[in-house]
Amino acid sequence: MREQWYKSSYSKASGECVEAARSVSGECGMRDSRQPDLGHLMFSSMEWSTFVSSMKGTDTPG
Repeated sequence: MREQWYKSSYSKASGECVEAARSVSGECGMRDSRQPDLGHLMFSSMEWSTFVSSMKGTDTPG
């Protein structure tokens, strides 16, 4: 995956957070920002939207 990884604006100053990236095919990746070489998880755009909606407390996309 050669996409650009982004840290959350809610990241702690100590760097303990996850990073996310979107692939050219529309999938979303997530990895540990402190150990990026250990790999990443990939999610479809629908899975990612459902996850983000659940974290925000909004309705799950249909």
